[in-house]
Amino acid sequence: MNEPGNWADCRAHLGDFPVIVDSEVAWGEMDSLGHVNNIIYFRYFETARIAYFDRIGYWEEMEKSGAGPILAETRCRFRAPLRHPARISIGARVTTIEDDRFVMQYAVAASQCLAATGDGLVVSYNYRQSAKTTLPPNIVAAIEKLQDTDNTDGDA
Repeated sequence: MNEPGNWADCRAHLGDFPVIVDSEVAWGEMDSLGHVNNIIYFRYFETARIAYFDRIGYWEEMEKSGAGPILAETRCRFRAPLRHPARISIGARVTTIEDDRFVMQYAVAASQCLAATGDGLVVSYNYRQSAKTTLPPNIVAAIEKLQDTDNTDGDA
């Protein structure tokens, strides 16, 4: 991938992801083999995850009640190498909600292809009590609303 491409082509690979963040591959993200280093994909996932949390009001909830997100596990499937210069779009969506946790799916797309997919297990954690807690009902409702929304612009 040597051409930067455009974000519309990148987003076309992301289908029904309600939160999409556009970015550019930085020169410093590449390793000595000339492609984006594998650890950077987890940073891309984090960027989309944080944008998702912004959209559902998780930071406000955490300030109010102490209940916030904590990443319990994450993984990535590398599908195609990325190189500078490239424009990418990073998608995040929730696929499963349980009493005290949810699973997020991520995808990193360049204009020519889907470059990586992954997921993460996010657990509800009360930072004031240093203990796992149930998901606040307003966070569950915000996730369900965001996932059900017809995302026409995709902006985070």
